[in-house]
Amino acid sequence: MIRYMLKCDQDHQFESWFRSADAFDTLCAQAQVSCPICGSEKVTKAMMAPRVSTTRATGAAPSAQPDPAPAQITSHTAPLAPDHPTPEQIERAMAKLRAEVEQNSDYVGVEFADEARKIHTGDAPARAIYGEANFEDTKALLEDGVPILPLPFLPKRKMN
Repeated sequence: MIRYMLKCDQDHQFESWFRSADAFDTLCAQAQVSCPICGSEKVTKAMMAPRVSTTRATGAAPSAQPDPAPAQITSHTAPLAPDHPTPEQIERAMAKLRAEVEQNSDYVGVEFADEARKIHTGDAPARAIYGEANFEDTKALLEDGVPILPLPFLPKRKMN
């Protein structure tokens, strides 16, 4: 995994992780990388300091463990303009979204993939559902044309 500091044509800066430098180039060429602030697809690499690890005086070797791979867009480092939401506003909006989903959808847990497929094929009544699915199940649902979207929060039982 490689982390890049990126900048859009509106001078918004943000970080993002990619599988490799080639993956970044491919995604940019396909207009698959966009600014999380304004949505611009005109994104380039920004200047960034190299990450240098040093060893302690005791001669301990640096950790061989790679950094965990976070979500595609990991942070926003440019100062927020007045017309952009503050972190508090974003947090309130996320809480409102969670409440709306929980109030108007059925939680089906780890049975999400099976239930979504049944609804899509007409074997279960149409209704809004949310739950959990692993990568393989999610990929299969998308390949089969089942309309699903990831939620930007974890189920409450996994938050501790």
